[in-house]
Amino acid sequence: MIHPTAIVDPSARVSDDVDIGPFCVIGPEVEIGDGTVIGPHVVLKGPTRLGKRNRIFQFASVGEDCQDKKYAGEPTRLEMGDDNVVREGVTLHRGTVQDKEATVIGSRNLFMAYAHVGHDCVIGDDCILANQATLAGHVTIGDHAILGGLSAIHQFCHIGTHAMCGGGSIITKDVPAYVIVNGNPAQAHGLNLVGLKRRGFSREALRALGEAYRTVYRQGLTMEQALERLANDFEGPEVATFLASLKDSQRGITR
Repeated sequence: MIHPTAIVDPSARVSDDVDIGPFCVIGPEVEIGDGTVIGPHVVLKGPTRLGKRNRIFQFASVGEDCQDKKYAGEPTRLEMGDDNVVREGVTLHRGTVQDKEATVIGSRNLFMAYAHVGHDCVIGDDCILANQATLAGHVTIGDHAILGGLSAIHQFCHIGTHAMCGGGSIITKDVPAYVIVNGNPAQAHGLNLVGLKRRGFSREALRALGEAYRTVYRQGLTMEQALERLANDFEGPEVATFLASLKDSQRGITR
């Protein structure tokens, strides 16, 4: 299932049922898991490990050296889970020794055409990066987050679980869990209610999150006052996740 025009380094570890299309280049220290399909003209550079049943479309570049000027050829890594879809022209870069030495991508993510993931990023599960969404280095994306087309995330920003960034947004601060942001610079525009309903959140959970959101964004409190009120007056795992994303913010949240 390896096309005769593909170049596969002898040291690459490729499972028996992997499909590699024409004119691909699979470098040394690349590991490709069961059931993965790699389209034509794809370049994989190691150290890179792909899990099972990933699908990579033409002209994608996975595991290439990062674009950080400090990078000096160290053997950093890219690690990807299972069932991801990497569309045309996507670029996924390895890490740097100045941070985690790895870019880590979870499972069941969709990277639409020309999306970019910079060095040392950490992406959870079930995320969507729409066309040309761009992550600078050291960005963390929580599970089920959605980044609209042409959105750009500043380095070291955190995007919380179930958050959504509108198309063309410029994100320079952290986005709390469950929140929608949009604009340049991005501003908060409420909760991702449509996404939360689709994922089965209960009415009680949505009501509690709505009250928690208003506490932070609509009552004129300082962040310290809002955090104290959330910790003392609210219960439930959803609000706890929202509170944790606020407390863990290093860059400050999108207001």
